[in-house]
Amino acid sequence: MKIAPYYLFLLIATVMTACASHSKKIIIMASSDIQVDPATQKTVTVTEGTTHHEKELIFTGGDPVTLNIQTPAGKYTLEAAEDGIYIANLKPDTVVGSYQHVGENADAKIDQDQLKLKIDSLQKLIAGQNVTAANRNYFIVPGKMVKISPEVNAKIFGPFTTIPGGFDAGSVPEIYKFYSNKEVRAIIGSLTEMTKLKPGGQ
Repeated sequence: MKIAPYYLFLLIATVMTACASHSKKIIIMASSDIQVDPATQKTVTVTEGTTHHEKELIFTGGDPVTLNIQTPAGKYTLEAAEDGIYIANLKPDTVVGSYQHVGENADAKIDQDQLKLKIDSLQKLIAGQNVTAANRNYFIVPGKMVKISPEVNAKIFGPFTTIPGGFDAGSVPEIYKFYSNKEVRAIIGSLTEMTKLKPGGQ
């Protein structure tokens, strides 16, 4: 059966539109340089290291994406089944983070009670407590990949990266901040020292 050129064009356009409507963004976090097979973008190799690295991979199409991972800990696969933005943690340390309400009382000083609440919240986060998709907080152990949001254009600030003070929060649909567990423990230590200060900074 012959297909008229006009209808063939419509068929191709429909298929291309359907593919373009699907998108998966995977942010790989590792403690060494991240090597990705340029041919498939689906084979990822990392070695031992101590310096934080990130690499962003973008895939279109509705099919699940399977990454073949090679690390010092061994070989395994990670799968992104749904559209959205993901973090693949190839670091030897757990990565934790949460949704950020940027711009709300950013310059406000916090009192001792608020400091203690923040410390308690961070302690629970690195212990994996009260971590749910509904709370929009995340506990990603080494060798795992987690979907962070269906918003593929959400902005994720990784470990050892601060959210710039002048960042335009309105330029992205959502903002998330992530840390390594080691990094959070250092933050907890600093906040704990702040709770020991007397009023007036004495």
